[in-house]
Parts: sequence; C-alpha cells; structure tokens
Amino acid sequence: MGEPGRGPAGSGRVGLVVARPVRMLGTEPYFMEFVAGIEERLAGRGVSVILHLVATPEEEAATYRRWADRRLVDAVVVVNLTTGDERPGFLRDLGLPAVLAGTWEGPPDLPAVRTDDAAPVRAAVDRLVELGHRHIARVTGPARLAHTAARTAALTEACREAGLPAPAVAEGDYSHESGERLTAELLRGAPQPTAILYDNDAMAVAGLAAARELRVPVPERLSLVAWDDSVLCQLATPALSAMSVDVYQYGSSVARSVLELLDGVPVEPRWSPAARFVPRGSTASAPA
Repeated sequence: MGEPGRGPAGSGRVGLVVARPVRMLGTEPYFMEFVAGIEERLAGRGVSVILHLVATPEEEAATYRRWADRRLVDAVVVVNLTTGDERPGFLRDLGLPAVLAGTWEGPPDLPAVRTDDAAPVRAAVDRLVELGHRHIARVTGPARLAHTAARTAALTEACREAGLPAPAVAEGDYSHESGERLTAELLRGAPQPTAILYDNDAMAVAGLAAARELRVPVPERLSLVAWDDSVLCQLATPALSAMSVDVYQYGSSVARSVLELLDGVPVEPRWSPAARFVPRGSTASAPA
C-alpha cells in the first residue's frame, strides 16, 4: 500500500487511489478482485499497480499532485466517479494520463471503461414485480457517486413504469453498520417494504441480520437483493440473491485501456461486463 521511491520517466507503474476506510476493504472484496484483474494483465508488460488508500477527496488530490511532481506513475485509474466529477480536468492539468472506470456521462473522448447501472436495476425490478412485490426500497452507497444516482434513477423509473409506489431510498456508506441501521429504519417505517435492493454485499448481509433481529422473516415477508455477488452472499442464511458482475474481467478491461493509453494509440471505448440477477434463497413471492 505504500509508495515507491522516485523512478525515471517511464516508471512502469500505474496508480489507483481508493477513498475508502481500510477496514471496509477487508469486508468488501470488490476492489481486491478489481485490482487483481488489472494487475494480471499489466504484469505481462512489466507494469505494476500502486494502490493508495485515502480518507478524503482532498487526500486523493494531494496524492495525484505528489505522483505527478515526483513522476511516480505513468498513468492513473480513476474510480468512484461522481456527478460533475472534476478529477479528469485536474489530472489533465497535472499531466497525468487517466482511464476512468465506472458510470461516466462526461466527454466521450476521455479514455473510459463504462458501466451500465440502469439495465441491471430494471432487470431486478422486473423479477421482483413477477414475484408480486409492490413496496420496494433501496439502501445505497454515497449519493454523490454517479453510479448511485444512476441506479436510484433507474429504480424510480422502473417502479413508475410498473405502476408501483415510489421506492423508499436510504443513503448508506457501504459499511455493515449503515446497512444494518438503515434496514431497521426501513422496516420500522410505513409502508414496510417487502423487498430491499442494496448497493453492495456487506450492507445486504447486515440487512439480513437487521431483519432477523426485528423478527421479519426472509424471504417469507422480506426479499433482499445485493449488488456485487460474493462469498458473503453465498454463505449467508438464507443465501442472498445478488446482481453478479465479473469484477475480475472488469479490471482486465481497464488494464487493456491503460496499456493502449501508455502505448500512445487510440483507446478503444469499453464497457464493464453486464451485471446479471442471480436468484437465491433471499427472494420469494411477496407476502399476501
């Protein structure tokens, strides 16, 4: 996780800054799989990944300045894109080449591996509607993230098109604690949701624990769906239905774009693998 010493121009290193508490990386395997996908493809070209964890956007900006000033990396991968994200312009001013990874609706000429967050949400809602659910809620990641906004907008639109009430939306931070707290709040509210969609696996597992604590049986009275399938989802009781993404392949696609950027050739527009709904024991017909 530390930074290397100063290297010559053409350092053979690519930087990735993740603004997230270290403790959360241990419970949420998404980023480790993502980095592994990047590393394997880059390793064949002798390029390594420098992963740096920070707590705030200000620390992230300071890291980019340090990397640029000391020529520590040849390019960076930018994740957790936000609405109106200023980092692409900031990195351009620093002279740091960048590949954007995630929901990106900015200039199409910037190197990016985009994700489609809307279609998987619609697919999940379609499945829940088939099961008779009408009161659907969502526990999100930080609202400032572009993919959070895209998923919430897709859920709202899908519910409207299906003739359902507007979904209840509660903003979390991907942590187990927020998943447990927000699920309890939703289940104590009115109308009580019969299905909840989560933005990651850790919050969904915590939501399952909250439902158990409140004696709301899953899936008899409440269906739960996680985003980002993982061992956590598969080992839960009942096992959690999930939106599954090949995160490793996603990282590999990002690495391909990085190599094209470093080679000075046009970077091919790419999309992450599509998320697909994997049904398990946490989803069932809505209660009568």
